[in-house]
Order: sequence, then structure tokens, then C-alpha cells
Amino acid sequence: MITAVLDTNVLASAILGFPRAASTPGELLRRWYDGAFTLVVSDHILTELGRTLSDQYFTSRLAPDQIAAAFEALRVDAVIQPILIPVQGVATQPKDDVVLATALSAGADYLVTGDKPLQALGHYQAVKLLSPRQFLDLLESEAP
Repeated sequence: MITAVLDTNVLASAILGFPRAASTPGELLRRWYDGAFTLVVSDHILTELGRTLSDQYFTSRLAPDQIAAAFEALRVDAVIQPILIPVQGVATQPKDDVVLATALSAGADYLVTGDKPLQALGHYQAVKLLSPRQFLDLLESEAP
């Protein structure tokens, strides 16, 4: 089974785009719900996601029950990974190092991010860094 970490911005976009067929991040969330891959998050990612979704941009577009349902699904169905392997100075922002540390700690195959400098690395140790579109293409190529 493919294991992936979706960064905070991809998760927020996925929650917002979940009902829209044309949303690539939304499609990733639908694929996770359908069992196409194992989603890994950390307490850090969930905390950042909470801050992101409390921004007026998201609160004006998502009902509180939609946000609550998304968090419930993540808490119940995603793998919550403690950060066991620290990462420092790899990403352009320290908060992105923690997301990369989540992927390394979980032994994830992929970190899905919209962060272009992070994507430009291509991989970090055994974790491949992909855009949401690249990850969706990969899932489609591996679908039965």
C-alpha cells in the first residue's frame, strides 16, 4: 500500500475541494477515502490545519460541520505519526521541515506538497516529493 503525507496546504485545499470533481487535492482526499493509499498526519500537521482552516478564507467557504467532519475523519482513519526523526534546515520554512519529519518518521513513500522549493528537491532520503497533480497521476497509473 502506498503511504503518503499531504502537507497542510494540500489538506486544506482537499477539504475545500472535496465536493468538486475538478479539484485535484479534493480528488486525492476522495482516493484516500476509497483506500487508494494510506494517509499519514502528525499532531503538528493537524494543529497547522486547524489554524489554516480557521482563516477567514476557509471559514467563509466551509461550514463548521464540514471542518469538524474532516478533522474527525483524519483523527479516526489517518495514521497519526509521532515525529521520531527530526529534520532541520532542509525546507525553506521550519514548519515544512516538521512535515518532512512526519514523512520520514512514518517511512512514507511520498510527501505531497504545493511548495515549489520542496518539490524541486525531488526526494529527501527515501521520501519522494510530489505535487498534488503528480501524486494523482501516480495513483491513476497504479489503479487496477
